[in-house]
Amino acid sequence: MKIESAVLRCSVNGESVSLRIPPSRRSLDVIREDLQLTGTKVSCEMGRCGACMVLVDGKPVNSCITMAYQCEGREITTIEGLPGPERDPVQRSFLEEGAFQCGYCTSGMIMSVKGLLSENPCPSRCEIEEGLSGNLCRCTGYGAIVKAVERAASS
Repeated sequence: MKIESAVLRCSVNGESVSLRIPPSRRSLDVIREDLQLTGTKVSCEMGRCGACMVLVDGKPVNSCITMAYQCEGREITTIEGLPGPERDPVQRSFLEEGAFQCGYCTSGMIMSVKGLLSENPCPSRCEIEEGLSGNLCRCTGYGAIVKAVERAASS
């Protein structure tokens, strides 16, 4: 018996969501297409670049390789769920350090950093590099990004 669709119930950026979706939908597609939250980017589509990084129950996950049904009953946070650079130290530090160029990877980087700092509020440089190892930036190099994480950790 083939299941055509199922109801996904979860929380996205603090809001309850209930959607009827096919079991083959990725969380990335639900976030971008069904919920119109386009800050989560599509890039490699195989979990290697981190542009699609979101937090699921506070932990960074690549939404391109996370099936939507795996988020049943869980809390998803996208870049749109953060309070903005006026109130969020990670976003503010990325702006202050100029830790972006084209910006395509930035939302994924920020979500990874949010996950890292929630687990380890004072990471060493080595721990920062490890925390960002799932995110690729093709424009800036990583110097300003690491500085931004260090700044956010000290605020």
